[in-house]
Amino acid sequence: MTIRRTSPGRDRRGCDRGQASIEFLGFLPLLILVALAAVQLGIAAYAVQQAGTAARAAARTGSQDEPGTTPAAAGQASISGWLAGGTDISGGSCGGGEASATASVTIPSVFPGFDDFGSAERSATMPCDDGPLQAAGGRP
Repeated sequence: MTIRRTSPGRDRRGCDRGQASIEFLGFLPLLILVALAAVQLGIAAYAVQQAGTAARAAARTGSQDEPGTTPAAAGQASISGWLAGGTDISGGSCGGGEASATASVTIPSVFPGFDDFGSAERSATMPCDDGPLQAAGGRP
């Protein structure tokens, strides 16, 4: 009687061929979902930052009381073009010695089937410019 010896790895290699590829394909949707969630979080943080920038620009323009532009237009001009369409800016005129403005920016979605993820809202307040003496540091 002859005993034929084969290595254990050689017997299994034939039936396991391609198994790693199939396991990767099963895991791929989860990896894509995690990547999209990370991108969505970055877009949300960027929208919050842009809302703050727009509110500060609108409040600054309103506090200077210059007839060249409106606070809302200054806030819109300070935002990235792809977010400006979903932005609402209110306030910005001087009253009570200070100008306050609030900007609301819609957070776009990277997930198919979702319109947006709400909005980011930020406010800013700037002291009103009372004239050249105050701007120079003097008292009116």
